[in-house]
Amino acid sequence: MSQADFAVNFFVALFALLDPLGNVPVFAAATAGARPRDRAQIAVYIALFALGFLTFFYFSGLSLLAFFGISLPAFRIAGGVILFLLGLEMARDDFTASYAEAADEAEAHPDKRSWARARFEKMIVPFAMPLLIGPGAISTVVIYAGQARQFGLAGAAIGVGVIAAVAVCTLLAFLATPLIGRILGRIGLSIVVRVLGLILCAMAVQFILGGIADSTAGLILKEAAVPYGH
Repeated sequence: MSQADFAVNFFVALFALLDPLGNVPVFAAATAGARPRDRAQIAVYIALFALGFLTFFYFSGLSLLAFFGISLPAFRIAGGVILFLLGLEMARDDFTASYAEAADEAEAHPDKRSWARARFEKMIVPFAMPLLIGPGAISTVVIYAGQARQFGLAGAAIGVGVIAAVAVCTLLAFLATPLIGRILGRIGLSIVVRVLGLILCAMAVQFILGGIADSTAGLILKEAAVPYGH
C-alpha cells in the first residue's frame, strides 16, 4: 500500500464513521436559538475536540484502555447506554427544549464566549462522544495507526493530516447549520429530531448488542450483532 492509498482509505473510513453531514440536524437541534457567532464557536470547539481526541488515540491506541483494564466491547456497551439516553431525550423532544432554554439564558449572558464554552461542555458527552466519535472511529484510528508504522514519521504525519482534514470537514458541515435550519424550519426540525431520536435509540441498542456479542460466545446471534453483513 502506497502512502497515497493509505491516506485516501483512512480519510474515507474516518469520514464515513464520523458522518458530519448526517450529524448536522442533531447539531442544529443542539444549538437551536443560538446566535451565529455562538454556534460557530461551538462548531470550532467540537472540531478541535475531534482533532485532539482522535490524534491522541492515533498515537496511544488501545494502551490507555488496557491500562484501565477496559475492553473495546465494554467501551461499546457503555457508549451505547449513553447514546440511548440521548436518543430517548430527543424522541421526547426534551433535547431541543433544554437548548432553547439555554439560548434564552444566553441573551442576558454578559460573556458570550463563556456561554459557548458552557454549551460545548454540555454537548461533549454524548454528542461529540460517542455520537460523533464512537468505538468504531477510535478502533479505526488505532488500526490505521498500526498500518502507518511502515511509513515511519511520514505515516504519522499523514495520519494526523487525515484526522485534521476530517475535523475541518466536520467544522464546515456544522457551519452550514443555519442553511439547514432555514430549509427545515422549526416544525420540520422538531420532526427530524424526533425521528433521529428513534434512530439513535436503535443505534444504541445495536452498539450494546455488538458489545455483548464480542464479549460472549453464542449469546447474541451474528445476524443481530452484525446486520446486513456490515
